[in-house]
Amino acid sequence: MKHLLLALFLLCSWHTGAVTPEARSVADYAVRTYEQAMVDSLAKMVSYNTVALEDIPFEKNPAMTEFKSYLKSLAEELGLDFADHDYVLLIGLGEGPKKFGVITHGDVQPANASKWQQSPYVLDLTSEAGKLVGRGSEDDKGPIVTALYAMKAIKDKGIELNRRIELLVYMAEESDWGPLEEFLKTYNAADFNITLDSNYPAVTAEKGWSSIEVTVPVAQSADTKQAELMSFSGGSFASQIPPEATAFVRNADKAMIEAIKARGATQEGMHYTFTDNDGGVEILATGKSAHSSTPQDGINAVVYLADALSIRSWPKSTASLAIAYINELVGTGVNAEKFGSIAFQDDFMGPMTLAPTVVKNTSKGISIFINLRRPRGKTTEVLDRQTQAALADWQQRHRVKLKDVSTSWGDPLVVDDAPHLGILLDVYSYFTGVKDPQPVSIGGSTNAKLFPNALSFGPSMPGAEYTGHSEHEFITREQFALNLKMYTAVFVELGSMQ
Repeated sequence: MKHLLLALFLLCSWHTGAVTPEARSVADYAVRTYEQAMVDSLAKMVSYNTVALEDIPFEKNPAMTEFKSYLKSLAEELGLDFADHDYVLLIGLGEGPKKFGVITHGDVQPANASKWQQSPYVLDLTSEAGKLVGRGSEDDKGPIVTALYAMKAIKDKGIELNRRIELLVYMAEESDWGPLEEFLKTYNAADFNITLDSNYPAVTAEKGWSSIEVTVPVAQSADTKQAELMSFSGGSFASQIPPEATAFVRNADKAMIEAIKARGATQEGMHYTFTDNDGGVEILATGKSAHSSTPQDGINAVVYLADALSIRSWPKSTASLAIAYINELVGTGVNAEKFGSIAFQDDFMGPMTLAPTVVKNTSKGISIFINLRRPRGKTTEVLDRQTQAALADWQQRHRVKLKDVSTSWGDPLVVDDAPHLGILLDVYSYFTGVKDPQPVSIGGSTNAKLFPNALSFGPSMPGAEYTGHSEHEFITREQFALNLKMYTAVFVELGSMQ
């Protein structure tokens, strides 16, 4: 009984329902003192194009090396300890053995410079009033900067912590979780953690990152003078809703092009360009990029171009089979409702989403990569069986054998009893004025899955579009400052836990 009462006392002391005056005071000090320094540091971090390169190993990638060197110098300048473990950087304040973890990442996704008003690797302070535009500004360099200056403010004020604050910056979150999984085999992870890579008020569930990939085989086009679909492609990387797609139609007449234009005109937010080229017409479809975990925030150029080309039945070709696959198994929806029987949803986590993100020509045909975000509710075996059934039915109807068929079903994460959830919700409520905020689920898949009791806390507000992975990534100055306040207060509160 004595131990039970002690446990209840400690639990109550962790969640009192209010933000302490000390946490509020340090949070206000952090913004007054370091708001501009944060912007300057973010500008420097954005300048390093920390994209994983296929032809250059991580340790020889100069951008990665330079970013790590800058982070080390900044941490030491702020009076924080720093340790370099190759792919993993640890920055800390306070002594152990008790600690809480703050999980971030320093790598970014590719950016198409032609889609930005300024270089994506120059923090744009002027093009859009009140916005800090640049690759990594929201995902995840902005949160790294905010965490560093929150720790600096706590150090300035001489706050005595019961737990060490340990910021982990992983350098391959967007491309390869393997090195982090290896590191965690010997790393003494904190017993509770927060990730700064998602949404407020607090994320207690994440869908599983999943995929279906096939190659539509090479099909010889008929050598006739009728109109034929000769090529179809779009998308840059797996976790971005593709903002562009292209197709080439040979022997297209004016009436056909007008019919495609008319179909495209019914698609809200889409734009089409038609260019005569080498006996045919090149079609460029332009939509809107978004993170593939929130496909509803984008306008998928691949699915809408396929839809625009559905105005007729095309002679059999690799490209015509590719658009048939997309139109018949995906359509323009985002919830997998056309892909056989795989669609489902969870009351808290929401529906499984599905989006073709990369369609490209290969020597074997046209490769189609579909990114799905899987909630709890169906087993891997059921999903795989339903997927294979849908693919088998489609192949039979079109008398074609798909190549390189592969599926991957990431596990959803649900954290039911994290001890620090109440503190996160209290801090969010105090600084936003939102009464009784509730935890949320996201479609994203963050490194939270690898850590004990890991909850995501920002940097994106509920209802706001998450711009990471898009070709218009930004964080507002107002949100940047608010994040500093909330992270500082949370760090004080969590650092005071017994």
